[in-house]
Amino acid sequence: MTQIVLGIESSCDETAAAIVDSDRNILSNIVLSQIEQHAPYGGVVPEIAARAHIEHLDRLIAEAMTEADVGFDDLDAVAATAGPGLIGGVMIGLVTAKAICTARNKPLIALNHLEAHALTARLTNDVPFPYLLLLVSGGHCQLISVSGLDQYTRLGTTLDDAVGEAFDKAAKMMGLGYPGGPLVEIAARDGDPARFDLPRPMKGRDNCDFSFSGLKTAVRRALDSLGDKVTDQDHADLCASFQYAVGDVLSDRTRRAMKLFEARHPGARRLVIAGGVAANKAIGERLSTVTADTGFDLIVPPPGLCTDNAAMVAWAGVERLQQGLTSEMSISARARWPLDSLAAAKPFTGAKA
Repeated sequence: MTQIVLGIESSCDETAAAIVDSDRNILSNIVLSQIEQHAPYGGVVPEIAARAHIEHLDRLIAEAMTEADVGFDDLDAVAATAGPGLIGGVMIGLVTAKAICTARNKPLIALNHLEAHALTARLTNDVPFPYLLLLVSGGHCQLISVSGLDQYTRLGTTLDDAVGEAFDKAAKMMGLGYPGGPLVEIAARDGDPARFDLPRPMKGRDNCDFSFSGLKTAVRRALDSLGDKVTDQDHADLCASFQYAVGDVLSDRTRRAMKLFEARHPGARRLVIAGGVAANKAIGERLSTVTADTGFDLIVPPPGLCTDNAAMVAWAGVERLQQGLTSEMSISARARWPLDSLAAAKPFTGAKA
């Protein structure tokens, strides 16, 4: 019997609602971006994000249900991000889901936002367990062995900045605007990736961890070396050099993780890339070279399902509902919620671990 789940996403600066069924049909997927509100500040302002969620979430849920042509009685469950993320926004989405479940007597599924990203490829490509996940976004950079629901083993994580955060900060230093990732990618197309000799932090290390703060500092030093007259070509070359360095680091760390993953799961050669940075075509091309060299299959969801959205939340809700993994109404929102709860915390990582 086909099951239908409403998904709600409000962990950062996208307010989103979606309807997905157990046959992998995305019946609706409404996403309201807050880029214009945050752009003047060069980053996400938590108070502005929370206010936007309050103002728009109810309307977006109604739009998603209308587009999907379903009513509350048709729902089998409501899934909402319960963390990690900006706590104000997470609370708004979770409380809204609780209200619907209470009023309509529906099961609640409180989801880890990272799990929603991790399972997206199972919605779009029906990828079987196990697989290696490279999760790259504005807040996270991790390599995870995914063996099933609640079966996540962290192989590597950032020790400081997430890769998307590094892109945003590099763009901000160059005055390119916000969000920085897509703008760096666009500028890099006209640049020379060999012009600036930037570091490759952690490359060659025995572990699978990442570090991007040194690379970010190197970008600042490169800008300072150019003096007051920085041209568009200077920016293009620096963006290209930065992006290429990031590609080198991601490729090296992923190759190392592939060896560890294959030792755990012989023959399961599948690499899934999820998170907003997965939409970067240049990074994708670098990682496709890695998978071609190693014999891994590369699976990347469509760009619109790599960035934050509610379809991934609804689908993760479908998977949990099918296993009977629903949530108590007493569950609380969490600012920090690592996928691998047994992994030791890394210094300076905060929510990124």
